[in-house]
Amino acid sequence: MPKLTANPEHIYAALDALYQPDDVIELRALGMGDRGYPRIDNGYFNDADAVVEAAVTASSWAHGVYVTLNPLAPSLLARKANRFSTAGKGEGAKDHEVVRLRWLPVDIDPVRPSGISSTRQEHRDALSLAAEIGRVLEDMGFPEPLYGDSGNGAHLLVPIDLDPGESPLVKGFLQGLAFRFDTEALKVDTSVANPARIWKLYGTLARKGDNCPERPHRMAKLLQGGCR
Repeated sequence: MPKLTANPEHIYAALDALYQPDDVIELRALGMGDRGYPRIDNGYFNDADAVVEAAVTASSWAHGVYVTLNPLAPSLLARKANRFSTAGKGEGAKDHEVVRLRWLPVDIDPVRPSGISSTRQEHRDALSLAAEIGRVLEDMGFPEPLYGDSGNGAHLLVPIDLDPGESPLVKGFLQGLAFRFDTEALKVDTSVANPARIWKLYGTLARKGDNCPERPHRMAKLLQGGCR
């Protein structure tokens, strides 16, 4: 199968859609090192060019490249200022280090064994369910969400403006969506409500398992509010 590469244009579009100027975010890559041991690299960024450079490099080896959705305390930039390296113990962003909740994250995943990519049909079904949920939310008066392709499932990002201490409201809302929309084949992930939750960076690769014809690797990307 043809080898995929990260797309800087899509990464820039994602950064522009998700963040405000000078926001500090964590970039984190998860994968396996040269000797088959788990590898985690991370860094803290407020410079888009530095994020793109690090994300493109990480996407060449990582199973997934992620960002914190919500802005972090500006002081965290001093941990690793616009640079990317092996993550030390305790270097990842914590919930109490988030300064504002900007997004209500809805992550729809096909049910399948862990560590493998979704099939094309599973992937399409997740995107269809995301569109259905988005229509329901807009009918309820919520602002139009951003729609995203996680590479294996589907995302909706609903704009919010809450204090981080109000994250239980996000958790409860996701539980309500799961109760209404979960099926045997598709699930709304209710574990993504915590303020410092990391989220697949659009424009980078989702590389779970081997890149098989029936379960291929794909690029995560914004479907609305950014490049297609």
